[in-house]
Amino acid sequence: MCNVKKEGKKIFKRLLPDSCKKYYWVAAITSCMLLVNTSSYAGGEEGIQEATDQVKGYFDAGTDLMYAVGAVLGLVGAVKVYQKWSAGHPDTGSTAAAWFGACVFLVVVATVLKSFFGL
Repeated sequence: MCNVKKEGKKIFKRLLPDSCKKYYWVAAITSCMLLVNTSSYAGGEEGIQEATDQVKGYFDAGTDLMYAVGAVLGLVGAVKVYQKWSAGHPDTGSTAAAWFGACVFLVVVATVLKSFFGL
């Protein structure tokens, strides 16, 4: 029995170089995992549908939150721009554009996501 194991190891070493051995074991383990009976996963479809319904339920609250964050960001940006404008800073225009762009981005993302997912 001991000679059979030694001969098997020698053949294995000759067939596969050292760099490929780890890939051989990964392939062997993966193929064993694929042979598992998949009938036990039949209830997964119902779980995925339930999760989809829950995400759709939270989606409106999430977009409303994005609109609210955009409004607060707009107010904070307006105060910051007014402070710079009052102090006479020369880069007031770029600051205003950056804050305005951030607000527009939030509103557009919320609207596009809502229309993209058909909600």
